[in-house]
Amino acid sequence: MSLAQHHEQYVTLKSGDRFCYAEHGVGNTDTIVLIVGLGLQLVYWPNALIERLVASGFRVICFDNRDAGRSVRSDTPHPSLLQQLRGRSPKGAYGLERMAEDTAELLEALNITSAHIAGMSMGGMIAQTLASLHPEKVTSMTSIFSTTGSRKVGQPSYSTLWRLARAKAPTSEKDAVKNYQAMMTHIGDVAAKGAVNQWHQYARLAWQRNGGKSDAKAMFRQIGAIMKSGDRTPMLQNVKAPTLVIHGDVDRMVHPSGGVATARAISGAKHQVLRGLRHQIDTVQSHRIADSILAHIHLNANK
Repeated sequence: MSLAQHHEQYVTLKSGDRFCYAEHGVGNTDTIVLIVGLGLQLVYWPNALIERLVASGFRVICFDNRDAGRSVRSDTPHPSLLQQLRGRSPKGAYGLERMAEDTAELLEALNITSAHIAGMSMGGMIAQTLASLHPEKVTSMTSIFSTTGSRKVGQPSYSTLWRLARAKAPTSEKDAVKNYQAMMTHIGDVAAKGAVNQWHQYARLAWQRNGGKSDAKAMFRQIGAIMKSGDRTPMLQNVKAPTLVIHGDVDRMVHPSGGVATARAISGAKHQVLRGLRHQIDTVQSHRIADSILAHIHLNANK
């Protein structure tokens, strides 16, 4: 199992912010945009997932969200640990709306009128927000192990919260790999073929792309964005794009109730529970998720 190889490029959006992105399947007509989750970078996506989508005739765009990887770092405040525990973002923090605008501006910069949008975890929240605010840019949406922002659903398990609270910022690449493996062993599937190798590969790449240092404040700003946007259930009623909600039944990071609530909030959304899916996209899950995305796209294209 391996991560995709990317030819990274840069683009300055009309906001003036610089973003790093990569594209696969250049020359294919329709576009699928993949949005990663909290603190993750575009190199997260497994090769199996991207290859499956490209082989089906799609151009695939991956990018680093703001405050991740090689994209812009914001100069806005980040929430303190106490504010995170209280679920309060600091004054001046940006919300998921800003991250959705980033995605909309990226599409414009790449001359993409509309695209199929698929986001995982926080990326699913960004996709949902984009579909709510810019329906004309979203041909279809797939929300993968994500939630609505309501504190009544989709919450991490207590064991996950305990591990997050105890986590310390790495000071070396070795520490980064060790920390990532420890968290993924808890929320992912260590028994999945090649999973540990994929974790190590990703953690090393992420550390190197981040300049060989930890950037906890950047991730905290993303956490602040989630908290600032709060419960998006009313907003999700505005989503018009055909929507597929994918969630696993053993997710310790985003409780499956988050998927249920998302599907209920979006009119006509299809909810698919993948048995055994944890908060991880490995090779096996790549094929399952890619097939689900493709079936969703093709079903709605034929309506």
